[in-house]
Amino acid sequence: MTSLDKPAEPGSHGDSRAATEAALLEAFGGVRGMVETTVPGLVFVAVYTAHRDLHIAGIAALALSLVLGVARLLRRDTLKHAFSGVFGVAFGAVFAMMSGDAKNFYLPGMLYTLGLAVAYIVTALCGVPLLGLILGPIFKENLSWRTRNPGRKKAYTKASWAWGLILLAKSAVLFPLYWWGDATQLGWVKVALGIPPMLLSVYLTWIFLAKAPPPIDVFAEMEAAEAEAKAKAAAAQGG
Repeated sequence: MTSLDKPAEPGSHGDSRAATEAALLEAFGGVRGMVETTVPGLVFVAVYTAHRDLHIAGIAALALSLVLGVARLLRRDTLKHAFSGVFGVAFGAVFAMMSGDAKNFYLPGMLYTLGLAVAYIVTALCGVPLLGLILGPIFKENLSWRTRNPGRKKAYTKASWAWGLILLAKSAVLFPLYWWGDATQLGWVKVALGIPPMLLSVYLTWIFLAKAPPPIDVFAEMEAAEAEAKAKAAAAQGG
């Protein structure tokens, strides 16, 4: 059993680790979300390898992506990951079919990955790490980590650097294949690099945040301040 599988100890630092794991699963879709973003690409490259028909491969990938989205809708799960997957697959499929080059099915996702890597690194350098902007609302701390919780800001910065460098390394492998390889090579390598870098990034984020101070619940603070103000107003009226 790994540390991610161990139950949290009530009232201990384990609670913070469990909350961190839950927040990361919500933000990045968990293993299911990773699979949903990887499988359509696998279907595309498999169909294209078998039939060498760009249109059939694109339609098959898009159809699977739509099925996964509908499955989430029927289960009443969050749709943000499914919608992003459907949009990405549709954009890639249309771009590839219009250009007549199967490699262009992967180009939008590759450009997104590269842009995201740059965003993680630049925001970390600027002292406003992107991961803090993404996870702050989920932890109910908003931007309190910037000025009131330096330990968490440091953790978000480290995690953003990890995401940025890992995604840059992924881009460094894929773009040469896009320029000089064929569609089949690019497709299989992209599928192989779909889940492992994501898992590594999420795991490192979990490590950094699990060791950081707990988040400041700014929503609870606002509710407490509002309750106190109401109590004072009621006391003033009673007096």
